[in-house]
Amino acid sequence: MASTIQALPTEVVYLITAGEVIDSLASVVRELVENSLDAGATRIVVSLWPQQWRIRVADNGCGMNLDDLQQAATAHSTSKIRSSADLWKINSLGFRGEALHSLTTLADLEILSRPLGGNLGWRIIYGDGGKVVQVEATAIAPGTVVTVSHLFGNCSSRRQGLPTTAQQMKAVQATIHQIAMCHPHVTWQIWQNDRQWFTICPAATTGQLLPQILPQVRQGDLQEIKLEIPNPPNSCTDAINRVSPQYSCTDAMNRVSPHSALNLVVGLPDRCHRHRPDWVRVAINGRMVKTPELEQTILSAFHRTLPRDRYPICFLHLAISPDQINWNRNPAKTEIYLNEIIYWQEQITQAINQALSISSNNLKEAVHTTRVSKLLKAAEAKGSYNFNSQNPNENPKTPNSSLPTPNSLKAVAQVSNTYIVVEHSGGMWLVEQHIAHERVLYEQLCDDWQLVPVEPPIILYQLSPAQVLQLQRIGLDIEPFGEQLWAVRNIPAPLQQRDDCAEAILELSWGGDLQTAQVAVACRSAIRNGTPMNQQEMQTLLDNWQRTRNPRTCPHGRPIYLSLEESALARFFRRNWVIGKSHGI
Repeated sequence: MASTIQALPTEVVYLITAGEVIDSLASVVRELVENSLDAGATRIVVSLWPQQWRIRVADNGCGMNLDDLQQAATAHSTSKIRSSADLWKINSLGFRGEALHSLTTLADLEILSRPLGGNLGWRIIYGDGGKVVQVEATAIAPGTVVTVSHLFGNCSSRRQGLPTTAQQMKAVQATIHQIAMCHPHVTWQIWQNDRQWFTICPAATTGQLLPQILPQVRQGDLQEIKLEIPNPPNSCTDAINRVSPQYSCTDAMNRVSPHSALNLVVGLPDRCHRHRPDWVRVAINGRMVKTPELEQTILSAFHRTLPRDRYPICFLHLAISPDQINWNRNPAKTEIYLNEIIYWQEQITQAINQALSISSNNLKEAVHTTRVSKLLKAAEAKGSYNFNSQNPNENPKTPNSSLPTPNSLKAVAQVSNTYIVVEHSGGMWLVEQHIAHERVLYEQLCDDWQLVPVEPPIILYQLSPAQVLQLQRIGLDIEPFGEQLWAVRNIPAPLQQRDDCAEAILELSWGGDLQTAQVAVACRSAIRNGTPMNQQEMQTLLDNWQRTRNPRTCPHGRPIYLSLEESALARFFRRNWVIGKSHGI
């Protein structure tokens, strides 16, 4: 029988390769922009004419000389790797040498380029297969301009199978937004049909850039931290270069480091969140990637900090040793294999906990002031709200001793037996005592869920089989005690001092997992609003609350405190006004 296995013709191989890399307008933009970033560009202009299937990307990168230009579009030509071993230490965004060559099989390709320091630029037009068909000298500023025309012109069926123009433009915008977040120091100008579509201004950090991409998020809604973390114990000594001040993970540095870098931007859960998990983003070494394991780690770290069916805003950028990553999982390089995944999950969880905590490290820097205390004391002298002063026999404090406690927060007063007035270095907060205590108790219960015996047992009436099963599921010892009677012989420790213990157990029987039960117990056991507290009780609560992992919201997702920054108070009371004739003096 004749063999049915045959080698594919070269042109078919090229088309398969092109189909994997170039499948839309957005993929063309992605490949060309990544080349610009690899060339060190700090300004990128993308122009699109979607009806003509034409894209142009211009940059101010290092440019190419004539020899490089003549080879740029040949098959698997790249300046970024030299051998198969280099595939395991990728430091660039592009490295396979497929993109430009693939474009020559699907479109008309023209490149203009002039190297930095060069006196002359060149314009080259490429034919099918990357062959040079025209070369001429041209006037151009240092950098590169790549123009792709008549995309899929030789495969009209490909165009018919693509989404609508509007959907493709939306995909282009999303692609540029993702890349811009990984490289916040770059200036972007995007044009559509010869009209400016949108721009992205450079920023010192991703957190400062994000409001340009998510206009509904304000700078004060975000918390950004940068951490240097050790490489995993099993990683090779070929560690990545330290990131640049602009956090461009692809920049080449002069020395290596035994550490990796973690850049985290989170939306504070008491201020912003999403209806969908569409803003849980992960980037590694300058490229946005899909990593279900790390995305789930982020979602788990925000568990019980947001309202039901709400999701966090979180952007995570890891700059790690190339030997930890395999980029060859997907042609578009959006999916990867990451070594030591458990190690990175632990580091990410710790970083998110640090970002969500409340401490002197992440309070807004401000000059320490006692003006808020003076304001409150003056109001108390003329008002009737409950100010729980300290021991009147104590000597007046010096200005330095009236600063916030080592934990940064100082209890000043209680309003309506519900809100604690708190002073810190940057202003004042109103903290609702019940939900602050609820957060404290919930995390204590999560860390140490204790069931204690109770005697006599708590008797419950007319429980359904589902309710009995639910109580058994969370560990309670429950048994029949007569007709339609049930005896509960152990209970969660915080409930043992409560008079409404039976009602609390009944509430737990209505369903939910162990964490749901812990939330219910914490809510039942927390200090009730309307309960008077003295100065020491308030301070103790504040200290315990500040030490929690997620102090900004209660386990139901409600905000715990209202911030009144000192600068906002100054604006409200017009402390910057100059007394003069305009004031009738």
